[in-house]
Amino acid sequence: MIERDTIFIDGKWVESAGSGTLTVVNPATEEPIATVPRGDIADVDRAAQAAARAFETWSRSSHEERVAVLTRIADILEAKAEELARSTVREIGTPIALARRSHVATPINDLRIAAASIKDIVWEERFDDTIVRRIPAGVAGAITPWNGPLRMITLKAGAALAAGCTVVLKGTEVAPLSSFVFAEAAAEAGLPDGVFNLVSGPGPEIGEALATHPLIDLVSLTGSVRAGSRVMELASRSVKRVALELGGKSANVILEDADLERAVTDGLTDAFRNAGQVCGGLSRTLVPRSRLAEAEEIAAAKAAAFVIGDPFDEATTLGPVVSEVQRERVRRYIRTGIDEGMRLVAGGPEAPDHLDRGYFVRPTVFSGTNNDTLARQEVFGPVNVLIPFDDADDAVAIANDSDYGLAGGVWSADPERARDVGRRLRTGRVRINGAPIDMRAPHGGLKLSGIGREMGRYGIEEYLEYQSLIS
Repeated sequence: MIERDTIFIDGKWVESAGSGTLTVVNPATEEPIATVPRGDIADVDRAAQAAARAFETWSRSSHEERVAVLTRIADILEAKAEELARSTVREIGTPIALARRSHVATPINDLRIAAASIKDIVWEERFDDTIVRRIPAGVAGAITPWNGPLRMITLKAGAALAAGCTVVLKGTEVAPLSSFVFAEAAAEAGLPDGVFNLVSGPGPEIGEALATHPLIDLVSLTGSVRAGSRVMELASRSVKRVALELGGKSANVILEDADLERAVTDGLTDAFRNAGQVCGGLSRTLVPRSRLAEAEEIAAAKAAAFVIGDPFDEATTLGPVVSEVQRERVRRYIRTGIDEGMRLVAGGPEAPDHLDRGYFVRPTVFSGTNNDTLARQEVFGPVNVLIPFDDADDAVAIANDSDYGLAGGVWSADPERARDVGRRLRTGRVRINGAPIDMRAPHGGLKLSGIGREMGRYGIEEYLEYQSLIS
């Protein structure tokens, strides 16, 4: 049992002003594994004041200093990679192979990309006697989710530090251990006191305190639409900037000339990573109507091929969802699909036969229409919907008929045709023929999927303002 009894403020580990603790539960075993302090608004105030004091110096730090400290943090985390991966498995149940790659190696690389991207920012340009500068936006409040506990920290804190901002982080209370390791790494890397601060606690308390605190200039949140709209509402009272990365209901558009088996299986792999708990997962699979039956067979075979079980087993490819509440929520959605008359292609609401504990959900595929509840609402679990279309125009219309606009995919034997269809999608990112995500390209969405962008220089620019010097 890990017991964290302090939070990180102004370069020191200090006791929280709050009372009580929060318990972290292993979703594969349903057993408690750690406790962390339950902070309160007094902790946020102390952290914000520390960050505001540190801003004066850190905002004027050299680019070389920022590159050096981000690189050192990345090096320190890399030395702890296996510890971080195993901690992530225990906190959120993701399979160990995925934890090592997506939850540890990728966020460490995000820090290195942030360091390398500092040189790509146009920090100053001149128009005759006028100088236009990019300056740090101020103190950043970062609110991160449980489905990518370390990655969301490195994307937000890494970009903010690269921009010259100071940070107050509210790491997720569901999977908080990575935030404590990051704070330790920041201190060991020599980040000046007050530049990075950590307050642990529930979102409705700590997150709302960040959104309303007068010394916080910008709030960046990754989470639900409800949480994002609440933060936006609170931040508007003091006209704070907000950056929001929220939900998704992304479409994988498979045109009639595509390799159907490859496109369906790749799309389901994407949709079910992290047990489907990914905002950018391709949770709608759009296929030509004439090939729907074939797509259903492929999807059923792919769903059956997932290995469900102990996430520490190297052979496991699908772990549990994060909590009992999340499991019941996903199962309710599956039952809704059945009640609405959708065709159940694979899976179902029952627990996997061979597992008597853990918050596991069967990988589930339905065949239906874009009007079904499961095609409209974000399930955030291993559930996918096959939707037929008549032609490319119909596919684009279906893909865009969503309240969300975060990600998407297009498949075609002709890459240029796929790109042409991709250009018509109202979404922040489109992968062509299963291309891997470029971590230097911007990530973010349209509509209910949020405001602003993360990753690469685009993420750094989210923490910058313009200043004109006119003479």
